[in-house]
Amino acid sequence: MKPLLLLVFILFFFTAKLYSQTKKEIYQFSQDIEHKIEKDTVKWKYQTGATAYSISGYYKKALETWDKNGARIPAITKEDSLYFKNFHPENAVDYIVSRSKTEKVIMINEAHNNARHRIFTTSILQGLYNNGFRFLGIEALNDSLINTRKFPVLESGFYTQEPQFGNLIDEAIKIGFTVFGYEDFSNSNITGKEREIKQAQNITKWIEKNPDGKFLIHCGYDHIIEGIPGIKSWEKAMAGRLTKFTGINPFTIDQIQYSERGNSKLNQPYIEMLNLNYPAILVDSNDKTFNGAIDNPKRIDCSIIHPITKYDNGRPDWMTLSGKRKIYNISNSKITEFPALVIAYRINEFEKDGIPADVIEILDNKNKGHLILNKGKYKIVIKNKDYKVTNEYTIKI
Repeated sequence: MKPLLLLVFILFFFTAKLYSQTKKEIYQFSQDIEHKIEKDTVKWKYQTGATAYSISGYYKKALETWDKNGARIPAITKEDSLYFKNFHPENAVDYIVSRSKTEKVIMINEAHNNARHRIFTTSILQGLYNNGFRFLGIEALNDSLINTRKFPVLESGFYTQEPQFGNLIDEAIKIGFTVFGYEDFSNSNITGKEREIKQAQNITKWIEKNPDGKFLIHCGYDHIIEGIPGIKSWEKAMAGRLTKFTGINPFTIDQIQYSERGNSKLNQPYIEMLNLNYPAILVDSNDKTFNGAIDNPKRIDCSIIHPITKYDNGRPDWMTLSGKRKIYNISNSKITEFPALVIAYRINEFEKDGIPADVIEILDNKNKGHLILNKGKYKIVIKNKDYKVTNEYTIKI
């Protein structure tokens, strides 16, 4: 995990800096992403490739490519299995929303190549807002105008270019959250330890300015660790440092460890053992939450166990947000050239470099594609293999 996180750190700043310098095609055909990976010679090419797949809406390809970084088939001991049986599952959304009534700071993480994690965070926004949460801190966001513009744009960040990340931010602002970034983008030479400190300090400033506020913090990977981080040079991760600066004990939620992999053999056994059709948090008879180990030195409060994805015409079932989002079938009569990229923008956002609400690749006229969208008005933009716009039209969902 240590070298992996180091590569993620390098990727975050390298790609953010690269995007700020050059304008490029963001949403790509899968074949073009594949060719770029094949030609790439850098050690972290599968990370960049997985992220490119994720940003362009290829969920399964993103997972499969990330697996090429190297991973072992996980196993659990008899002791771990017996410990696991002490817990019963509760619906993760319901549990977090209920828990939020008595929490001031909730932290939830994501893998940067996994759009499912952003959709889950989106699913808890309204419930948290109803319980007094008004601030959403996002690690990947670098946009001081976000709350006045009311929607993210391509230059708002790197990972935020992914449609489900854009939807997360859009939904939060519509609900009434104040959205802020807390990463220090000013220093590309910052060390890992300094980065954890700076993140915690920036969040602390927001808390001090809003002492009665309640905060949801969406971050990447191990920043939610309250105990001993895997990267020893950090000494403490962001969550642990925030407690030191503020005296607040955040409720920390991991989404990564028990999410499916591209290769099912690499899935954690607990996913299959639980075999649910909804994300779950495990709780024992003493209201203790399961965090993956009998004695977990990282001290994360709980882990979400995400079920295996089911697909409808190639689209993940969880994209509908339990039916809140609607399916829009794309008529092939709208497409003049194949393959085609079909991209849906909220109305008036395409012209302002907004983030798409959804994007899908359609390979040929036998391939029936559909977009998954919230209610509202959209501009549909269709591009050919040369990324030229071949059609535009508006729809209402």
